Amino acid sequence: MATIDGSTIIGESILISGSLNGDEDLTVRGRVEGTLTLTKTLVVEPTGVVKAEVQVKNCVIAGAIVGNVTATESVEITKEGRMVGDINAPRVIIVDGASFRGRIDMGEVDVEAERETRAVARVAAPAPARPTLRPAARPAPAKAAEPRHAEETVVAAKPPAPPAPVAMGAVKRKVIVKRK
Repeated sequence: MATIDGSTIIGESILISGSLNGDEDLTVRGRVEGTLTLTKTLVVEPTGVVKAEVQVKNCVIAGAIVGNVTATESVEITKEGRMVGDINAPRVIIVDGASFRGRIDMGEVDVEAERETRAVARVAAPAPARPTLRPAARPAPAKAAEPRHAEETVVAAKPPAPPAPVAMGAVKRKVIVKRK
């Protein structure tokens, strides 16, 4: 590990396993596993891998983080950055090309602003239209079929039944014709 301009650097060949706490910026070029708690900024460079629960002020991810990140100010995942885990921060930046899988919680919503937004939306938007239900069309009463030949006659036709509820389409009725 090296310190440059008040920032600690974990080199590419270094593996730190356990709990890491600090009051200065930290740049990770190697590996960190466990828990990481800082009052300043964490920078994970493209060669860096962090498998930890992270609590920091700011976090810039250009390498890989596996674990949840909680930041009091911001989290940024750069184009080269990859993260699997949840982010909890008031400001989150995910650059085009970054890889992220997890959930983001950006804190509490201003309740008063949310109420005003809903009130404006209610006034501006018309009431939702209700679908109009039409009763099913009643079938025409069954007519006696005219005999095509002298020996054909209509014996009996069932009277039309009241229409049944129809989910989709129309209901077809059959007329029974018997030949003598």
